[in-house]
Amino acid sequence: MRVALGVTGGIAAYKSAELLRLLEERGLEVQVVMTAAAREFVSPLTFAALSGRKVITGLFGPSAGDANLESAIEHIAVAQSIDALVIAPATADVVAKIAHGLADDFLTTLVLATRVPIVVAPAMNVNMWENAATRDNLEVLRRRGIRIVEPEEGYLACGMTGAGRLASLESILDAVCGVLGMADDLNGETVLVTAGPTEEPIDPVRYLSNRSSGKMGYAIAEAGRRRGARVILVSGPTRLDPPAVTLLPVRTAEEMAAAVFENLKDASIVIMSAAVADFRPVRVESGKIKRNEGSRTLQLEPTEDILAGVSRRRAPGQLVVGFAAETDRLLENARAKLIAKQLDLVVANDVTAEGAGFDVDTNIVTFVFPDGRTIPLERMSKFDVAGRLLDEIAALRKNRVAVHSA
Repeated sequence: MRVALGVTGGIAAYKSAELLRLLEERGLEVQVVMTAAAREFVSPLTFAALSGRKVITGLFGPSAGDANLESAIEHIAVAQSIDALVIAPATADVVAKIAHGLADDFLTTLVLATRVPIVVAPAMNVNMWENAATRDNLEVLRRRGIRIVEPEEGYLACGMTGAGRLASLESILDAVCGVLGMADDLNGETVLVTAGPTEEPIDPVRYLSNRSSGKMGYAIAEAGRRRGARVILVSGPTRLDPPAVTLLPVRTAEEMAAAVFENLKDASIVIMSAAVADFRPVRVESGKIKRNEGSRTLQLEPTEDILAGVSRRRAPGQLVVGFAAETDRLLENARAKLIAKQLDLVVANDVTAEGAGFDVDTNIVTFVFPDGRTIPLERMSKFDVAGRLLDEIAALRKNRVAVHSA
């Protein structure tokens, strides 16, 4: 995910360099935008060195001679490429401009051009903070849905004491993660995720497989990483770029089972989203089967039921989640899997439904729980499904801890 960090002209601008580092530590790409006044306090070179990216300092380039079409519409390109905008510190002047819809530099133009969540962390003199104009402007921003991170009280650079000091960087970081759906509620957890198909060889060039793309499992792995978990991703063959987690690539169901069971002891949460082949050829030919050899009969045998094996081996306190990809009797089959394999949650989806199932970017699922509850979700991106799933898992984990602590 990509965030724009707006830095305005206040003494607290030096703290934005540390905020940049914290955002990057959470796996976010950061594009820094500085106002002219901010450059009087911190050099753009500082942010460029920390981010490894060009710092945007104006609408038309460093000088009029550098202006071109690309620089003239860069604010639109940035607006369309980011997932959130945070302005820290935000001066009283910039707060006023945003409230009144002014756009006389790159940052304020970006505010008007983007539709992503905006976080504003004001920092200013206590009298400016308490001024009626500033209070009215902040109320306008709040009504528009902009998240305001209130400044703290304390000794200010001007020598006065009171409200106006930039909020703690942790508070600003929490606000940004909040609008991005990146809660830190899985910090300390180890999540074992399976993803993708398996391939069961017939001969050196052919195999049995299915249409799974791995997108759902990869989305779960990325969402877990963003929420602070250590993630182990056991993946069958896919064409996806892996997230920044521990990746264990496998090919066959046998290899996936071995990788899962080897790492099971380290996991506090297990999410089995892979589409594992149910059958494999009894015999794998050593050479390519030729067409002119005539009709062939392919004898199959069941592969190991990895999810059932996980249930048998699970340690006390482990949460185990399964997926049920069905073509009929969706909830009936999902509940049967839930009971038979003693799962904490089953994610059921009808793979024949439009916008759901294999090799698409969206999914339509229903969460099925042991207590009989079901939570149907509307069609949404697989990453959003992953987020909702982790919300439920975090709630189950919290309730389980509360019960054991009672």
